[in-house]
Amino acid sequence: MRIKHWMVKDVITISPDATIEEAVQLMKKHSIRHLPVMEDDELVGLVTESSIRQYTLPSLMETLPVREVMIINPVTVDAEATIDEAAKLIHRYKIGGLPVTHGGKLVGIITVTDLLEAFIELMGILRSSSRIDVIPAENKSFEEVLDIIRHHGGRIISVGMDVHSSGEKIYYIRLEKCPLDPIAAALELAGHQIISLVE
Repeated sequence: MRIKHWMVKDVITISPDATIEEAVQLMKKHSIRHLPVMEDDELVGLVTESSIRQYTLPSLMETLPVREVMIINPVTVDAEATIDEAAKLIHRYKIGGLPVTHGGKLVGIITVTDLLEAFIELMGILRSSSRIDVIPAENKSFEEVLDIIRHHGGRIISVGMDVHSSGEKIYYIRLEKCPLDPIAAALELAGHQIISLVE
């Protein structure tokens, strides 16, 4: 999943010569927390709600320019990168959003909220669904589990994996809403262990 499909494309920006007061008002007006700083169509910095919080004294807000408090050389991500790459950057740098560039130009912004929405869509969490949790038989492949599910009419939305306390891999398979009992019975008949069913 590419960032270009999830980023906000109509980016609100600010000039480095604008005041902190103007930045605060723009953030309030548009309900945002990140303002790319643009000069001559070039991204020169980033102002965030947290980065200007210490400068919100009335005596400073009206006179201090954004260029004095902006984050210089902010971490950016390319529009063609995946949402996984953006999530890693946000986690690594402990930030709430990333300006998105392509060909050296600002083309969007992606925030933690946008990434969460993308992952929710990817995992099918808000769709009407069923879930079956399985530990595949020791001598059989996970591919067989998927084949059995499909053979019994299950349509797979997403698959998650974790390691069970026993050290075995447990797979969390989210399906479009369907009866799980026939699928579970077929999996158990083939030797796979069913941990739980969520309908």
